[in-house]
Amino acid sequence: MVTKGYSQQLGIDYNETFAPVAQLDRIRALRALVAQKGWNIYQLDVKSTFLNGMLKEEIYVEQPQGFINKGNEGKELRLKKALYGLKQDPRAWYSQIDQYFIDQGFGISRSEPTLYIKTQGQYHLIISLYVDDLFYIGNNMKMMTEFIEDMMKTFKMIDFGLMNYFLGIKVKQQREGKFISQKKYIKALLNKFKMYDCKLVATPLVKKKLQKDDGA
Repeated sequence: MVTKGYSQQLGIDYNETFAPVAQLDRIRALRALVAQKGWNIYQLDVKSTFLNGMLKEEIYVEQPQGFINKGNEGKELRLKKALYGLKQDPRAWYSQIDQYFIDQGFGISRSEPTLYIKTQGQYHLIISLYVDDLFYIGNNMKMMTEFIEDMMKTFKMIDFGLMNYFLGIKVKQQREGKFISQKKYIKALLNKFKMYDCKLVATPLVKKKLQKDDGA
């Protein structure tokens, strides 16, 4: 069930739509940090992400076919929570999860609005938000366990445990170190362009003997 977001009007039934997303170099920084500290990086996924946001604007929708209330056929429904198709879905979700972290005592990074840090003495818990994916690291298992349990009560989540795969990057976390590769991504590209069985070369350049008058 979705809304006809294309019929919304700016300033009437929506205002801000922008929601920040973690930059990839921040995710790389987290991986570098856990490698240096000997920690692990874990991943959570939010189910039906954009259905969690609370709406500030007044938005009305027609009663969907098959769910029309008898005796109230001429009435419309007011949305209290976000529904897929609305222009402000990303913003509503970000505002919801941002307020949740603030209520839980997390501080927000000055340079990265999707990076949250909670400190208890010598222990730290760091969260990075990438739309519906959450990555967390820390040096206290009790803090991380309590965080997961509360998140599960508040939102419908999937706990992936150790980060294994994200945005085409395979992550392997071992005691000896953290290893990353894009083998799966590269294979997908080769299949897409029908080059999987192409010849291998050490340097992917056109083999040609350079002449004196080539280039300048």
